[in-house]
Amino acid sequence: MSVIRVDSFRFQGFRLAVAAAALFAFAAPVRGQSVSIGADVVSRYVWRGVDFGESMAVQPAITFGAGGLEFGAWGSYSISASGANANENDLWATYTVTAASGLSVAVGITDYYFPSPGADEGFGAGAAHTVEMSLAFSGPETFPISLFGGMLTENSVFYGEVGVPFAITGADVGLQLHLGFVGGASDFYGTDGAALVNLGVTASKDLAITETFAVPVSVAYILNPDQDRAHLVFGFSISP
Repeated sequence: MSVIRVDSFRFQGFRLAVAAAALFAFAAPVRGQSVSIGADVVSRYVWRGVDFGESMAVQPAITFGAGGLEFGAWGSYSISASGANANENDLWATYTVTAASGLSVAVGITDYYFPSPGADEGFGAGAAHTVEMSLAFSGPETFPISLFGGMLTENSVFYGEVGVPFAITGADVGLQLHLGFVGGASDFYGTDGAALVNLGVTASKDLAITETFAVPVSVAYILNPDQDRAHLVFGFSISP
């Protein structure tokens, strides 16, 4: 499969399109219209089994919704100067169709932007921008498996992930198993070929602060067999 290159002009067009969509979507009342803001604080930014920045990070987000369409911005900023090369500022959009049973399918596009000092503003190998097209499936409550597939245009590498929730009797903690793999060689994932890169379990719970306010907290154990590395990540979320 050939490598897809996208120039900076088309990148600017994508960002302008997201901004325009936000203006049009909220210019008049639309059924299901919503806006949400929040931030995660994590002990390490580990994405699909890869540690970005080797540092604690703050990850703000804003999301707009209108019907089945959602779009927004998400970022990750290292609290250590040594992790500045892993700073990230993404734009994304998804459209989700949900059946009466609870089964849903979502198609999406994400522009991954790494505004590190001296980064190339263009696309391609070593550039600051990489675009991914994705397809996600979430099963109904009777079959709550999740499937995700994404293709990076930077080098046409496929990433797939399977997620399965499970419960332990008597434990007041949510648990989720996940397994992610890369379809080929990629500088983005640090792989020389097809590889299992993201295997782990996440435990999550709402920590009650007051009678009306709780903070979601989580601990994830993540193993990257291809890099022979393991991560134990703590995080919490804040949202109004």
